[in-house]
Amino acid sequence: MIFYYGEAGMQESHTSELPTGTTASGRSKDTQPAKLHTERFVDRNAAALARLGDMIFYYAELGMQEFRTSELLTDILASGGFEVERNLSGFPTGFMARYGNGDPVIALHCEFDANPGNSQVPGRAERAEIVPGAPGHCEGHNVNAAVTITAALAIRSALKSFGIPGTLKVFGAPAEEQLISRPYFVRDGHFDDVDIAFHAHIRDVFRTEYGLVQVGLMSVQFTFLGMAAHAATSPWEGRDALDAAVLMDVGMAQFREHMWPGTSAHRVFTEGGTQPNVIPARATCWWFFRDSSPEGVRRLFEQGERIARGAAMMANCEVETNIMSGVWPVRCNETIAKVIQRNIEAIGMPVWTAEEQDFARALQTNAGQKVIGLRDAPAPLLGPSEPIAASNDCGDVSWVVPMGRIWFPSNIPNAAFHHWSAGAALTTSIAHKGGLAGTKALAASALDFLMSADAVEEAWRTFRIEIEGSEFRSLLPATQKPPVELNRALMERYRPLMEPHYLQGRPEFVLSEMA
Repeated sequence: MIFYYGEAGMQESHTSELPTGTTASGRSKDTQPAKLHTERFVDRNAAALARLGDMIFYYAELGMQEFRTSELLTDILASGGFEVERNLSGFPTGFMARYGNGDPVIALHCEFDANPGNSQVPGRAERAEIVPGAPGHCEGHNVNAAVTITAALAIRSALKSFGIPGTLKVFGAPAEEQLISRPYFVRDGHFDDVDIAFHAHIRDVFRTEYGLVQVGLMSVQFTFLGMAAHAATSPWEGRDALDAAVLMDVGMAQFREHMWPGTSAHRVFTEGGTQPNVIPARATCWWFFRDSSPEGVRRLFEQGERIARGAAMMANCEVETNIMSGVWPVRCNETIAKVIQRNIEAIGMPVWTAEEQDFARALQTNAGQKVIGLRDAPAPLLGPSEPIAASNDCGDVSWVVPMGRIWFPSNIPNAAFHHWSAGAALTTSIAHKGGLAGTKALAASALDFLMSADAVEEAWRTFRIEIEGSEFRSLLPATQKPPVELNRALMERYRPLMEPHYLQGRPEFVLSEMA
């Protein structure tokens, strides 16, 4: 049997039946005692790793409202010997956990939020909602968190068992889908003592890369303020805030002709009135401005702000600007990427069964995508890479400390993020086996730097070359506070309908020190 759907779906198998290896032999080729220790730790906890990701999948909590998820993750870390600081930088669901002392300081950071409107029954190769209209994991941040937390426990076990000096920090970053929290963590100094940082993210490939990998972004709300009036009997008494928001939209549409290559902007309207016969006194549009350089991001935002002021003037309204977040492009360090690549190649791609390949092909068919099944080998090292059009709020981290990223193979090729198809595999054996491989690669790569001052020094040498000529200045205003109310109403609406589908209990990690 292949798929574990959990208590919210058709339960055909259990996580205890999961394979415990990621190559034909179930072991990587690396024989360093500490790294072999972490690999055995991960194998021993394969069921707990899978269960943790599955539980977060069914929580499906939106950014800033990940209360159950954050509580679960911090409880596991605290039980595993970490000192946990909650409410990090004013984020109720943000956290930083620490183990060990001294140098080097290695940081793992992860996200765990879902997206609105993407509820999907896992293990189904066609669109099927768990709760109609509800949030859902349709990218795989549930697996990101499970991989990072399990790797942290494995690294901590190795540090303790072998007396390895150094400090491990684990960051829980809320609201990545809104690109919010990590710029606040960097601004507030939480990465100031970090020597090397790692980010693990789900994908359909097992690979790493170096260079610029994702574009920068500013997330900005424009709220237009007017005056209400009866839309039929006395509209001349009103000042239509929705008119102003629409005029900004028109202005941005006209400006697109003049946008430079690699730049993009997109928006939603979050407020626009209550009923047709009342002229809206308040309207809000929320914009993402993206570019491959921080200067380009700021320039595009400033153009958008000028258009907003012009729209407000035309509608006789006022406008307020709220910069929710500002994120630098994501860059990855060449030295760290080469270390990660060696570990990826040592671990190898999961061995997929015929049933898993059949599921992948069925999903690709039903999603209207090219049918290629699952990939059967790790990808070669990519770099210097060209940035993809998406962003991640870890960008700021990558400009203040050398950072590496592991893409691990827990999803299906050509399943587009933020689409139902990207949620269909997230509690299946595909996600579990890919997560197992990613966890081993993350733990092994972190240990390579914890056990080698020369490796840390080399990463910093190449990092200084990579960022030469750039001076990091946060795009986030110094006094900006986290938007703690974001998504609260939406989660309060859907959480009672989602709760009957939650998995009960908690993952049981085996933490005994076995060298």
